[in-house]
Amino acid sequence: MTTKIKPGVKERILQSAADLFYFEGYNQTGINQIISEAKVAKASMYQHFRSKQDIAVAYLQERHEMWMNMMLDFLATKENGIEKIISSFDFLDYWLNDVNFRGCGFQNIITDLPKDQVKIPEVVVYHKKELTNWIASMLDAANKYSDEEIEQLSLEIMVLIEGAIMLSQINKDNAALLAAKRCCEKLLK
Repeated sequence: MTTKIKPGVKERILQSAADLFYFEGYNQTGINQIISEAKVAKASMYQHFRSKQDIAVAYLQERHEMWMNMMLDFLATKENGIEKIISSFDFLDYWLNDVNFRGCGFQNIITDLPKDQVKIPEVVVYHKKELTNWIASMLDAANKYSDEEIEQLSLEIMVLIEGAIMLSQINKDNAALLAAKRCCEKLLK
């Protein structure tokens, strides 16, 4: 018989905050709501996090790792960098369908952010740069593009990805993802 280990206070806070931030919005979520959902005492929460912003930073750091690993696992069977990039749109379709087209947690939080929150944008920028760097590394592995072309193409593909995610969220369908994938295929011919 296996025993189920109950998540600790920090893990419960992060899971509750992750769900609330992603599905309700950062500004719409208060500390008391996180505490209530996590079923922890306020003092316990403050032992782990000094502020809602600190919770959001930890949430985004975990989300970055989870999301990148999901994408890389999804693409693991693809033969080369170009296939992986093009198939990343299939991953986006799979992922966005799974979350009912709720969109990107990083896009959602940055557009919902008060100006006094300075730590969160750093994590969002880090995530987007890591994805751009992954694209660049896949292009580099193809051995068919110059450094200048890699820099330009990786930014163009990021624009396709980010725009497709946002339009999919707005329209609640995958039409923008399919169009972005076709554009990406044309770029990489």
